[in-house]
Amino acid sequence: MTTRTSTYPLRLPVSLKAAVERLSKRDGTSINQFVVIAVAEKIAAMTTEEVFAERRARADLATAAVQCRPG
Repeated sequence: MTTRTSTYPLRLPVSLKAAVERLSKRDGTSINQFVVIAVAEKIAAMTTEEVFAERRARADLATAAVQCRPG
């Protein structure tokens, strides 16, 4: 199975690029792979946050309080 990709010209401040170069080397990955993983982690974090916000909006706090009572 092949993964479809697209290219995107990315502009980074010099300090960020230097940090990415240093950290990707330490991690044993390419700069591209490091950036891909960083973007994927950010998407996962934001998606998780959205899911919890949606669940919180639907929550019935009165029922939850009764269900969580001891006994």
